[in-house]
Amino acid sequence: MEIASKGQLRLAFLRWAIVTVPFILLLGFASGRLFPSGEANLWYQMLQKPAETPPGWVFPVAWTALYVLLGLALAMIINARGSRLRGPALALFGVQMAANLAWSPLFFGFHQVSAALLLIGAIFVLALATAILFGRIRKGAAWLMVPYLAWLGFAGVLNYKIDQLNPNAETLVPGQSAPQMSI
Repeated sequence: MEIASKGQLRLAFLRWAIVTVPFILLLGFASGRLFPSGEANLWYQMLQKPAETPPGWVFPVAWTALYVLLGLALAMIINARGSRLRGPALALFGVQMAANLAWSPLFFGFHQVSAALLLIGAIFVLALATAILFGRIRKGAAWLMVPYLAWLGFAGVLNYKIDQLNPNAETLVPGQSAPQMSI
């Protein structure tokens, strides 16, 4: 049984990253495309937004960068084959990622601002637990989660303020299945 060299370990990490980064990006893209989001969403355009809301172009740029970091963190943990915490860390990552991917359809598609706020709180707790567990395996993987945690905090504040400014947000635009007639 040989010990792998640093070069071999780096190469193994890169092989995983070539898979995990595009996979996480694809999942994020697919979640965001289930329903129009941001400025492409008529309902979202009608909402009153807090002054801290960044321009629309910031969201896809931020999420792309965050998904790349998450993919790299995931690759680091997948590559940590000797850790007994690897399995639980990967499972927790999967749960927080599923919750993350559910937020966009819940908010933009179903117009459930309050439920999306609760979900983002749960995502933050799950992501924090994931980062802590990642840190016990590979500190670098935990550090790659820090920008994501910061963005989740910021997004949670925005979600909260939108909820406060729009108490009946789900009624702003009729649902897609509601009949609409013009006379």
